[in-house]
Amino acid sequence: MEPFLSQSIGYAIVLGMGLVMAVAVTILVKIETKWLGTKKTSEWFYTAGRTVKTGLVASSVVSAWTWAATLLQSSSVAYQFGISGPFWYAAGASIQIVLFAILAVELKRKAPSSHTFPEIIRARFGNREHKVFLFFGLMTNTIVTAMLVLGGAAVVNSLTGINIYIAVFLIPLGVIFYTFFGGLKATFFADYLNASFIFVVVIVFVITIYFVNHSIGGISGMYHKLSTAAALKPVEGNSSGAYLTMASFGALIFGIINIVGNFGTVFVNQSYWQRAIAARPRSAVKGFLTGGLAWFAIPFTLATTLGLSAVATGVSLTPEQISSGLVAPTAASHVLGDLGAVLLLTILFTAVTSAGSAELVAVSSLVTYDIYRTYVKPAATGRELIKISRISILGFGVGMGILASILFNMGASLEYLYLAMGILIGSAVIPLSLSVVWKKTNRNAATSAAIAGLVSGILAWVFTSNFLYGHISIVSTGQILPLLIGNILSISTSAAITLIGSLVKPDDFNFNTMKQKILVADDKIRSIIQHDSDEKLLKSTSRLSYRYGIALALTLVIVWPLPFYFSGYVFSLGMYQAWIFIAVSWAIGAATWIVLLPLIEARHGIFEAVKKISAIVSLASRTDLSSRKTEMNLVSNFNYLQGDIKRILVAVDGSVASLRAINYAGSLFEDSARARIYILNVIEWTNEDEESIDSLLVSKMEEEGRKMLKSIIIPEKKNEYERIVRHGDPASKIAELAQKLDVEMILMGSKGLGNAEAGIGHVSAKVLRSTTKPVVLLNNK
Repeated sequence: MEPFLSQSIGYAIVLGMGLVMAVAVTILVKIETKWLGTKKTSEWFYTAGRTVKTGLVASSVVSAWTWAATLLQSSSVAYQFGISGPFWYAAGASIQIVLFAILAVELKRKAPSSHTFPEIIRARFGNREHKVFLFFGLMTNTIVTAMLVLGGAAVVNSLTGINIYIAVFLIPLGVIFYTFFGGLKATFFADYLNASFIFVVVIVFVITIYFVNHSIGGISGMYHKLSTAAALKPVEGNSSGAYLTMASFGALIFGIINIVGNFGTVFVNQSYWQRAIAARPRSAVKGFLTGGLAWFAIPFTLATTLGLSAVATGVSLTPEQISSGLVAPTAASHVLGDLGAVLLLTILFTAVTSAGSAELVAVSSLVTYDIYRTYVKPAATGRELIKISRISILGFGVGMGILASILFNMGASLEYLYLAMGILIGSAVIPLSLSVVWKKTNRNAATSAAIAGLVSGILAWVFTSNFLYGHISIVSTGQILPLLIGNILSISTSAAITLIGSLVKPDDFNFNTMKQKILVADDKIRSIIQHDSDEKLLKSTSRLSYRYGIALALTLVIVWPLPFYFSGYVFSLGMYQAWIFIAVSWAIGAATWIVLLPLIEARHGIFEAVKKISAIVSLASRTDLSSRKTEMNLVSNFNYLQGDIKRILVAVDGSVASLRAINYAGSLFEDSARARIYILNVIEWTNEDEESIDSLLVSKMEEEGRKMLKSIIIPEKKNEYERIVRHGDPASKIAELAQKLDVEMILMGSKGLGNAEAGIGHVSAKVLRSTTKPVVLLNNK
């Protein structure tokens, strides 16, 4: 296919958007850790502090579940089957997200300290079973990543002409960068930006095609063009050969495969378990329920718009181009020209990179916790875990490109992988789910079921391909009937073995033992987990997840579509208009929820960050360091401050000047009964690997700091003094605490222990630049 855009535009989008996303996410992570006081530990790296709220969970689910296939394959089935294709794509892949809300809250009830789902399996069953489900977890992440990169590279190549082998390596670059430094929280930030952008572009496409573009003729024009297209080339298996009907046998078969396959890519995908782990219990349930419904709007609305536009405007594509996901970009270019191609390519790239980030963190967590900490070095420190995780991110990020190149050479397309994934990973869904929610699940039945389901699914897939088509190849195994039989047999065999085995020989597992087997080293995280362990609240949340999750799933795949299917109804113009109105309204409502709720929930943090950044900017615009130093020295001589100052922060490091500062503070307050002096000792920790610091090491450092402060002789009015110990960058901590305590003055030595020859120490100089509070510097003499 002749490229719609030049290679220069392609490189600008791939490299430029990657850079913009990497910089934006890194800045957001820096704001949280530097100005909002978040401590970066190994727990934070993988669980985002376990305090993520509903809006960010929902936007993250939307982004992580928006693959290249979401934007491409959904339009392909619209092109093939008509209006039923986008619905079955959206409904068949939404129910897994809303049903996962059940597992999310059960995780909080049964294994609140967990980091990965194989960790739960190991705590319940043991090492042998742990290795089996770890294999399925890694295979799921590998398949999903392959689809992301394959789909993204194929479209980049078709739209811009960039060599596909170059594209598969360029796509992961920005992802590796911000995931390497920011961990799971960086992924949440990237997900929010990506989901917001995708919804904006989807709405732009819908409004432009249905209400602005004259070649389509609006909703009624689209309706008449689709009716004409069906008359010229009826759709095989559709009621009356129409595009505007839900009675499509081909779409129904696709829907079944879609449902079966996507259970594996959600329930056996560590990235979704990590989102559940990162959220509070109620936030997890609401986030997955609303996130699943919001995501529904993306393939449903976009494919109903672009996929049907390709049919209406007479776009002609080969089966290979359709299977490569080129319907959407071709339609976008055909209807909106270069702008359409640029918009489609941009949201595709951001979707691939954002979802790819989720897969990177997921693989990293599996390697770090389930391989390294479990089998290589169980006593690994937080710093070592961070190191291993970053090596994993780099390794898997590069591997993404290599794997996609291999699959491309084999002839495997996005559509092929999407339809085959249920055969390969679906057998682990039922054993894994029941192991988390049902105490009677038998360990041998669950493990053998996962393996037997995989083997039976592959054998049925290959045998049927050979029986029907006489050979085994990418072409024969990519046919719909072998794929359908393999998908169904994989998950049904596994379910039957698990249920029968557990009923014949039931286990009686006490889930409370998991809380003792899976430990968290971080004191702050442990306190958050204990705070959320209200069993009454958890049971109430669990009932909500079952009630709404099952009700929504049944509505989407049975109550809504099946009456249309069995009636054989072909849409009238009025019904088609109502259908489009539902799609557009759903997209706008979902966009509003996804964009605004995270901002509302984070408003206090946003205001705090803006306030601190504004203070720094204001300070930077003031006089230079020398004039400020003169000003501060003058302030120390103003006697009127004695009556006004009520709170003062004294920074102490054991130097002569800092000890003089304590005495000077006492003299300032000698006539004030209501004054308060805060004596601060900051233990310097400025290593680039600050995030890897362990809570045990923190406790030891702070204990040493407290001993040092207790050894200092202070004036008699001891009720005026409060000792405080912190660790980190001394200047930053001094400025931060001064702001938090709202002191009227900072008092410290002009130079510390490490600045014997300097006129003014580097810490003192940095404090002058970092705070708007008055600073008094005392010399050693």
